[in-house]
Amino acid sequence: MRKAVIMAGGFGTRLRPLTMSIPKPMVSVANRPMMGHIVELLKKHGITDVVSLLYFQPEHITSYFGDGSAHGISMRYMTAEADFGTAGSVKNAEEFLNEPFIIISGDVLTDIDISKAIAFHRERGAMATIVLTRVPQPLQYGIVMTEADGKINRFLEKPSWGQVFSDTINTGIYILEPEVLGLIPAKSEFDFSKDLFPRMLERGLPLYGYIAEGYWKDIGNLEEYQLAHADVLAGRVRVSLPGEPCDSAVCGRDLTLAPSAHLDGLVVLGNGVTIGDGARLSNCVIGDNCTIGPGARLRNTVLWNGVMVGNHAELANDVVCNDVVIGTGASVGDNVFIAEECVIGDHSRLLANIKLWPRKHVESHATLSRSLVQEGRWSRELFTEARISGLANVDMNPEFGAKLGAALGTTLGAGTLILASRDSDAVSRMMKRSITAGLMSVGVTVNDLQTTSIPQTRAEMRTGRYVAGFHVRTSPHRAGKTDVILLGPDGRDIPLGLTKSIERFFYGEDIRRVDYANVGELRFPERTTETYVQRVLSTIDADVIRGRAFKLLADYSHGMAASVAPRVLGDLDCRVLAMNTYVDTAHIADPLSESLDESATIMRSLGYELGFKFDPGAERIALVDERGIWYTSLRLLTIVTKLFLETHKHLTPFSIAVPVQATKEVDMVAAEYGVTVIRIRNSHGAMMEATKIPDVRFVGGTRGGFIFPEFLFASDGLFSVCSIMQMIAQTGLHLSDLDRTLPKRHQSTVEVPCPWEARGTVMRHAMEHSEGKRRDLVDGVTIHDESRTVIIMPHKENATFVVTAEADDAASAEELRRDYETLVQRWRDA
Repeated sequence: MRKAVIMAGGFGTRLRPLTMSIPKPMVSVANRPMMGHIVELLKKHGITDVVSLLYFQPEHITSYFGDGSAHGISMRYMTAEADFGTAGSVKNAEEFLNEPFIIISGDVLTDIDISKAIAFHRERGAMATIVLTRVPQPLQYGIVMTEADGKINRFLEKPSWGQVFSDTINTGIYILEPEVLGLIPAKSEFDFSKDLFPRMLERGLPLYGYIAEGYWKDIGNLEEYQLAHADVLAGRVRVSLPGEPCDSAVCGRDLTLAPSAHLDGLVVLGNGVTIGDGARLSNCVIGDNCTIGPGARLRNTVLWNGVMVGNHAELANDVVCNDVVIGTGASVGDNVFIAEECVIGDHSRLLANIKLWPRKHVESHATLSRSLVQEGRWSRELFTEARISGLANVDMNPEFGAKLGAALGTTLGAGTLILASRDSDAVSRMMKRSITAGLMSVGVTVNDLQTTSIPQTRAEMRTGRYVAGFHVRTSPHRAGKTDVILLGPDGRDIPLGLTKSIERFFYGEDIRRVDYANVGELRFPERTTETYVQRVLSTIDADVIRGRAFKLLADYSHGMAASVAPRVLGDLDCRVLAMNTYVDTAHIADPLSESLDESATIMRSLGYELGFKFDPGAERIALVDERGIWYTSLRLLTIVTKLFLETHKHLTPFSIAVPVQATKEVDMVAAEYGVTVIRIRNSHGAMMEATKIPDVRFVGGTRGGFIFPEFLFASDGLFSVCSIMQMIAQTGLHLSDLDRTLPKRHQSTVEVPCPWEARGTVMRHAMEHSEGKRRDLVDGVTIHDESRTVIIMPHKENATFVVTAEADDAASAEELRRDYETLVQRWRDA
């Protein structure tokens, strides 16, 4: 094989400030651009005819490599006119690719044996071969699953932890036959992992995965950049280092090394380096034309070209870009990243974990304790799905909010309209205002609903007036944290692609401020609550509920439902005993954790038929019957499912959707009505996505959330309460009777400690163990064993695995759970 395509269009926003002035492939690793190491690897395996696909700052790449002759290859270039995706950009080079070729990213570090991968491709007669590798934490990569002969049978692009079925990931190295290009549409956005390979799999074309040995690292952030250098200096990756061996160093030309200077470990020195008397360097990379003054101390540090380090200066675990001056006696703490042309004054101190953008000046004797541009909390990623969470008034502070708002507004464009809302918490108010300020600064107008529940906000989004929305709340998951949830134009959570665009502007500092005349407006729309209330009342059968004259206990949990629910329940002629009726985030608690004993006593003593407890965000509910028994969220799902199917049986056939963690009670009830049960991931986002399936009429959650698509595509606690009352009134059924007569299953759950780096390995063993068994791979691995079921699921936020066993009786469920708990421990320790 002679030909290769190098994907060299990366922005490198997560590597900033290193990439402020250069594209990611040109970032130096051990005194050679990342793309230079890729060229050396290709050349080592006899591949010398290369086309590079460029997009961002292409001139830096073309000026360095030229026609390739100085690097022992032939290099030509194609610059994309638009972002057509990975496969779409390769399609543009089709004229050059008239024989088998390899595709490789220009911004990874690897020593994988390409020749072995090519031999595998030829032996299998493959049209396309994906080079795979095993990594400890596969969550951020595309996972590929293969059969014993390497034939690919499944793709998971950027999975959730519940979809990490293996630790085998896609390296982005592909070997293709030229015929594959015929499957790619011209000048259209088309991706290898999301579009081309799934299409080949669907058509049964010969698509294989080769699991490679050797080193591979995607240098995606500053931490990975430092780890890559540590691996180079420790010999864990085989790369060609510029220069010649000299004692414990690799030395370039024209080195001036004082006799009393001392080098420890492996030190890589570029051309024209000068090191003064008494200087000590340990495990460092020093670029061309750097000067290290007498008595300086450098440890685990990377200097690019033209850096001057003053006498007796100290640096540890730092990265310093081109043409930086570090003054005499300056001290630079751990994990400091200094962009090009900065000046660090004499005897100044830079404390640990900060970043300096280009051309910053730190005065002599000054102490710098924070980054001059942005905080480091968000160095890896902003979003968890459509949510950003951080410590209140620490990570979530006004500066962050304004920057996030500006990045969001830049993504959406000046002149657009966005909807905003919040809960009653003071930090939520502060963050909403700071995000709003950032949005207005880039020309976006904000309609502010002020204190409003997220279901009501989603309902307002359905008017079609807004390009996006956001809601700020106290986190219901972690005390002391604040969440920002971003909504798309239809009110659902924003898609992954939009979060990536927002992150690019957030990290990239490419904010497009508008002039004074075009600053956005802040508006406060009227009557949105009245519109929401009217829509609730018009969607349900209010007369049926009024005719039942319900006596209810309503616990508002000091949350958002207290501002709207009394009006609706009053209009429905319900006699309500209300608890925790004032909105106060200081009292927010889990729906089933407080006041339950008190509520149960009230229900029994007053003879009330129903009791509801709203979660503080008014999305989820808990329910107590006339006996004073609070139902678990799983049992409540079974009961609500029964009520829904009984009142909608005239519409069958249709489908309902529930998470894989829901008990088989739901399936048993649905079977009586001939209704199909679709299993989904256990998240609100997955529940909302399920409403897009044409014949799904109901989506039930395992945490007290229910979606009735005829009203809203998201869970709404108030509408759920109204719907349950309506269904009870229509059927004449009593909850206690349903609880006694409906099927009952038993679950047993345990969390097994598991280091993050072992999670992919455990999932791979679970897949191998369940091969040939009846299983589901929707969210974790669900294994069916006759009447028993077990789910093996990595916890989304903790370093644990959740093992849930289900059976007809408690003893059997516990036995199965213990068996798989032991297996997970064995797989973890293997």
